[in-house]
Amino acid sequence: MITILKKIWQFYYQGFRGMTVGKNLWILIIIKLFIFFVILKLLFFPNFLKTNFKTDKERSDYVLEQLTK
Repeated sequence: MITILKKIWQFYYQGFRGMTVGKNLWILIIIKLFIFFVILKLLFFPNFLKTNFKTDKERSDYVLEQLTK
């Protein structure tokens, strides 16, 4: 089992190491994912519960109320 995992790891490692154009594409993909999940979350999805309720009890009551409606 371990030798199979080792062979799979070596296959992908050698494949990524030998890339030329693919490395640039992976860098672009990583930058896009960073923008989508970090920057957009900070700008467009503020922490609603943290800003509108002071205690954990108030937050949990609100969530429970919304789930049971």
